[in-house]
Amino acid sequence: MAAPKKAVEGPLVGAVVQTTNSSRFSVFNSKTAELLTHYQVELTQEFPKEGWVEQDPKEILQSVYECIEKTCEKLDELHIDISNIKAIGVSNQRETAIVWDKLTGEPLYNALVWLDLRTQATVENLSKKIPGSNNFVKSKTGLPLSTYFSAVKLRWMLDNVRKVQKAVEDGRALFGTIDSWLIWSLTGGVNGGVHCTDVSNASRTMLFNIHSLEWDKDLCDFFEIPTDILPKVCSSSEIYGHMKAGSLEGVPISGCLGDQSAALIGQMCFQEGQAKNTYDTGCFLLCNTGRKCVFSEHGLLTTVAYKLGRDKPVIYALEGSVAIAGAVVRWLKDNLGILETPEEIEILAKEVGTSYGCYFIPAFSGLYAPYWEPSARGIICGLTQFTNKCHIAFAALEAICFQTREILDAMNRDCGVPFSHLQVDGKMTNNRILMQLQADILHIPIVKPNITETVALGVAMAAGAAKEVDVWSLEPDNLTAIVMEQFEPQIKVTESEVRYATWKRAVMKSMGWVTAQSPESGNSSIFSSLPLGIFIVSSMIILIGARYISGIP
Repeated sequence: MAAPKKAVEGPLVGAVVQTTNSSRFSVFNSKTAELLTHYQVELTQEFPKEGWVEQDPKEILQSVYECIEKTCEKLDELHIDISNIKAIGVSNQRETAIVWDKLTGEPLYNALVWLDLRTQATVENLSKKIPGSNNFVKSKTGLPLSTYFSAVKLRWMLDNVRKVQKAVEDGRALFGTIDSWLIWSLTGGVNGGVHCTDVSNASRTMLFNIHSLEWDKDLCDFFEIPTDILPKVCSSSEIYGHMKAGSLEGVPISGCLGDQSAALIGQMCFQEGQAKNTYDTGCFLLCNTGRKCVFSEHGLLTTVAYKLGRDKPVIYALEGSVAIAGAVVRWLKDNLGILETPEEIEILAKEVGTSYGCYFIPAFSGLYAPYWEPSARGIICGLTQFTNKCHIAFAALEAICFQTREILDAMNRDCGVPFSHLQVDGKMTNNRILMQLQADILHIPIVKPNITETVALGVAMAAGAAKEVDVWSLEPDNLTAIVMEQFEPQIKVTESEVRYATWKRAVMKSMGWVTAQSPESGNSSIFSSLPLGIFIVSSMIILIGARYISGIP
């Protein structure tokens, strides 16, 4: 005899969270904000050439379907009726660009990931077309012209991928960020799929006017992007369509947010001046600026945070974006082989408790905020014969904290009121060494919620609050209080400042590595221009350094 279904107070809401490294589906109780269960699938990234980062859109879509089905199976095992799921939200890695065929449903090229650098030449050429006295791209979008954002990725595909060119000519092409691809596919794909995005994702394309909240003709003309391939822009909380297949067929998809906007909501940062920092593949500090569009004078981005309903006001944010945070841990594991698992970095760092004067600048994709310096590349400096893999692990964690310090300082200057504490979230916040280092380097308390899945919670809240769903109240009196853990600074301000000043010196040394003659510009190896003796010595240093780092005698 089948076990009776477990009674669960309140309707349930599902949340798809699609990130650079994984896809995940979580289910929350809309009355208590309790996470009932989840399922996650790790994803692969492809690196076809130096600086190129791609993902397979079909693998991403399949992973989302798998997560939904496996989560439903887990709910069944918990004797929870999946018919209680009343809405689904979709949150995603932002800026990553996909073009697909609307008649076949097939992607026309791999997704170009936000970290991808192949468009640097495109950016340089476009920069020459912007008058120095009138940076209309930044004034309309809040963004600097950079490889980071979607418009230049789309421009590259239009210039270089014949399948994309042909589909555009034939009127078969659709463009979107990950949210658009998922919602179109989940709501039917070739059989009536809804081609849409929300304001938070649209604002990261460099094609969207953040003042008028629409695709901008001048921007589309500047990037030479046909407007008919762009998705319809919606609010972050409304019914876009319904699931057309699987265990949750018929459930409305009613929330859509870029991952960092979702985290802002999940951290309950609804008031002007409230901020959060998410530690994931990259690191992203967002500060709610309310209905005001605040432009930074210190290298931060102005972006749309969210719009929670068609008739609701748009809310803006200042953002400091760091390209490499958790990605540096993955690099230490996959590329250098000094970690067996990402979690091991905490053990190694704890073993020494110091970097011993070693500083790590993980500028694998150039430097984002506050520098926006594409010529920078990663360096590890301050090495001695005493340096080992534990010191480098510690330096990698410090690097994440120093980068956060830089964007927090910029935000303090833009906002005029220093932060008294910093709310944090993301998978890396489970690393207690990292959290203590962050408190020490910022010299303010770090406040961490007991639930690290704030992205999933935020988009679930948006989905559940949508008109005609109405199962999640966002009224202040009805919001569930989040239990927090606090990390207090444990070192003197002077020590923190000395370490930070040394870090800044190291950052300066990381700049200017990529030039017109470097291999990333399509020319021959960088070593081809070096005398043979320098090449041999350089190679020996690299090899010897690797042996010391790995602990090989």
